[in-house]
Amino acid sequence: MEKNSKILVAGHRGLVGGTIFRKLGGLGYENLIGLDRDEIDFMDASEVAKYFSQNKPDYIFLAAAKVGGIVANNTYPADFIYQNLVIQNNIIHQAYVSEVKGLLFLGSSCIYPRACAQPIREEYLLTGPLEPTNKAYALAKIAGLEMCWSYNKQYGTQYRAVMPTNLYGPGDNFHPQNSHVIPALLRKFHEAKLAGNSSVTMWGTGKPKREFLFVDDMAEACIHVMNLNQEDYESQISAASPLLNVGTGVDLTIRELGEMIAGIIGFEGEILQDIEKPDGTPQKLLDVSRMNELGWQAKTQLESGLQLTYEWFLNHQESYRT
Repeated sequence: MEKNSKILVAGHRGLVGGTIFRKLGGLGYENLIGLDRDEIDFMDASEVAKYFSQNKPDYIFLAAAKVGGIVANNTYPADFIYQNLVIQNNIIHQAYVSEVKGLLFLGSSCIYPRACAQPIREEYLLTGPLEPTNKAYALAKIAGLEMCWSYNKQYGTQYRAVMPTNLYGPGDNFHPQNSHVIPALLRKFHEAKLAGNSSVTMWGTGKPKREFLFVDDMAEACIHVMNLNQEDYESQISAASPLLNVGTGVDLTIRELGEMIAGIIGFEGEILQDIEKPDGTPQKLLDVSRMNELGWQAKTQLESGLQLTYEWFLNHQESYRT
C-alpha cells in the first residue's frame, strides 16, 4: 500500500477495525475511509454496489461482522450465519467488481475443528467437526475464506485471509450477555468488587485453555500481511489452506485467566465454577509459525494487555450501564 492509497476499513468502529484504522493513521496513510453500519447497510447489496462504484477504494480491510461470545453464538445462530454471509458476500464481490488492488479478510480461529491437534496449523481446516456452540459463525467465516480463494483462482484477485485467535483490548464490547470472555470477566469481577460480593461464579469447569491476542498486535499483523509482496505471501500459504494464523502461541486455562483478572482488579473473594454451563472447545492454541516466518510476532504480554483494557473500561464504563 502507498501512503496515498485509498484504503477502506469496513467496520472501523469495531474492536479490530477501529484499531486498524487508528494504526494506519499513525503510520502516515493519508487517504483512509472508515465505513460501518451507521454509514451504510452492508447487508443491502444494491447499497454496497453503489458505494463501491462511486468511491473505488484501492485496498479493503474487511473487519465488518456480527461477533459475540459463547452465549450470543449459542443463542442467535441464525443471526450469526445469515448476517455474516451477507456482509462478506456483498463486500468481497463488490471488491472484485470495482477492481480493488487488495483485500484482507478477517476470520476466526473457531473455523478449525473442535478436536484439533494442538497447536492448530492452517492445514487442519475442514479436517473434523466444528464446535457446536459457534458452528454457525464458523461456517460463515469458512465460506468467506473460500470466497476469497475462489475469486483469486478464477479472477486473479489478491484477497488475503488472516485467522486471529481470541482478541481483546481497548474498545471491546463489555455487554453483560453478548461479550467475549475477557470483557465479560473484567466487568463481572469489577462489579463484584464494587458490590463487596464474597464470590464470583464463572461459566463451565474453568479447564478449557485459550490463547488471547491484544488487538493492537492484531492490527499490526493485518497491516503487515496487506503490505507483503505476493511472492512472500504465497511462500507461506497453500491451495488447501490459503490463510495465516495470527496469535501469540501461548495459552492458559479459563480458570487461570479469571484469577489473573481478579488480581488486576483487586477482587479478593472466592472464584466459583458453574459446571452446568458449557465449556466450549477444550483447547484452541494456534500455530503461528507461518506469520513468524513472514516477519511478524506478537509483542504484548497478556497481563499488560489486560491492565490496559481494564483502564480503558474504567474510563468508559458509563457507556455500559446496561
